[in-house]
Amino acid sequence: MQPIPVGAKGSFSLVVTPEHLANRFKDTMLPPVFATPVMIMIMENAALNAIKPYLDTNESAVGTRVNVIHLAATPVGMTATAHAVVTKVDGRRIEFQVDATDDIEKIGTATHERMVIDMAKFSEKLKKKGG
Repeated sequence: MQPIPVGAKGSFSLVVTPEHLANRFKDTMLPPVFATPVMIMIMENAALNAIKPYLDTNESAVGTRVNVIHLAATPVGMTATAHAVVTKVDGRRIEFQVDATDDIEKIGTATHERMVIDMAKFSEKLKKKGG
């Protein structure tokens, strides 16, 4: 892993489709709006994109913590975009501030933490658990 600078940025966008809606994951009575778990997924992808240029070919980073606030509803057809900024680097533990927007407004904000992993070592640990 190369040194990851505080301030490194990444983003990830997704056009909201019916498969991304809250009523597909939870109560079918919910209105057809962007689901919080999917918003978290775009936030995690934005964070990973912020640090990918600094990772070695055998490395990735897994999410270890998310503290999220979902601020506004987003309907089908809009683009949801997350923007992540590295706020702290402590060895392999990386912290981020992440904001998400749709075509009109800010829809979410979060703090997020990822841990850089060696893929081979991670796979071996997973095999020991039967995965």
